[in-house]
Amino acid sequence: EVLEADTCNRAHLVKEDIDFILQNASMFQVIPRLVSQKKIPTRVTHNDTKINNILLDRTTHEGMCVIDLDTVMPGVSLYDFGDLARTTLSVMGEDEPDLSRVFVEIDRFEVILKGFLHGTHNALNPEEIKHLVASTRIMTLLIGMRFFTDYLSGDRYFKIHRPQHNLDRARRQFQLVRSIIQNEDTMNELVQRYTHSLSF
Repeated sequence: EVLEADTCNRAHLVKEDIDFILQNASMFQVIPRLVSQKKIPTRVTHNDTKINNILLDRTTHEGMCVIDLDTVMPGVSLYDFGDLARTTLSVMGEDEPDLSRVFVEIDRFEVILKGFLHGTHNALNPEEIKHLVASTRIMTLLIGMRFFTDYLSGDRYFKIHRPQHNLDRARRQFQLVRSIIQNEDTMNELVQRYTHSLSF
């Protein structure tokens, strides 16, 4: 709807970004289809699992607790994992304009995956585990699309600090999606390795 309205006349400036979203839009159907087919359950989920919603000990840097519990409600575990992984895959900020610096850092993914599976492997079913990497790709594209939609509509939702700030944010996410796709086999191998090392 925002694209069709194009109230700020920006769509013609970002055709490659629009094409990227449309070419990858089918991934948004994956998780809803799994839910509708009852292959994955609805659970109590946080629904805003970005890394800055984990309180860390100032001295040891160990995780102490999850905060911002106002978003807790029925949801899907894959969205929680996908958003958490999305915020930790790269050390670059969410608005990094130099896309050559944005890529999946496998060691960071490995740490998040290991911690997540350690705490949840007894609760997750095989379909949830199978789609952990896909959920990372999906949530990264989803957040990128939210930034991009706001850019097209005139930066009305996310606060900006410079021209094209939301476009930079969106392109950073899109670049990370590309890197996830390139590294998906390796990431899935890590899922299999840690799943097999745990007792179910």
